[in-house]
Amino acid sequence: MTPRCYRWPYAQTARLAAALGCLLVLVVSTATGFASEPITVVAIEEDWELVVLSPDPNSAAPQVSCTISPLSHVSSLHAAFELNHQSQPEFTAGGLQLQVWNGEQPLSSHKFPSPGVLAFDNEAVRWTQSLALADGTLTFEITNGSATTWGNFGGQGYLKASLTTNLESLNGYDPDISVQNSGVAYAGNRVTSLVLKRVRATLATGEVIEDTTERVVHTRN
Repeated sequence: MTPRCYRWPYAQTARLAAALGCLLVLVVSTATGFASEPITVVAIEEDWELVVLSPDPNSAAPQVSCTISPLSHVSSLHAAFELNHQSQPEFTAGGLQLQVWNGEQPLSSHKFPSPGVLAFDNEAVRWTQSLALADGTLTFEITNGSATTWGNFGGQGYLKASLTTNLESLNGYDPDISVQNSGVAYAGNRVTSLVLKRVRATLATGEVIEDTTERVVHTRN
């Protein structure tokens, strides 16, 4: 079978193509020669891992926030996933919260029903944060979560938000935006590492491009 390669139709999607390590041109043999076929990204999944060194439950430390956006910036639509704290509509220690923002304006917030506070040394927290676009609806969701403190989380609908959108694709997504706008907001000395482990982009054809490059957001010095 001839290998498939992809040409991304815009500059920002070219950055995604490079980030995901895919080939840039899909060459299709035709009766008259060759043609290029642009691609459409309809879903993104990011796999994350947080390793906590020594939490302090009395001060709800550490506190972590991870961002994902369908665009190549966070000055407009994006989501933030907060771990071990909830800042909307007012601060609450512990727990998990998914927030949707339009720039500096909060649109919605969704919390996991377990309000636990990190308390176990060397605890690993793993989850997937995703974007999905279908029929004019954009959905942010946390799935496949696991932790000693909160057990299995995500995928039950608690950490999920949908809204109508004019977006026709997720081609504007850039994993570097997630990395640049995520981190340990408080007590970074209590975190061993925060890493974006891998990224998957699903195309309108159903094909999946996966990037297994590990992107380190935080590491303890």
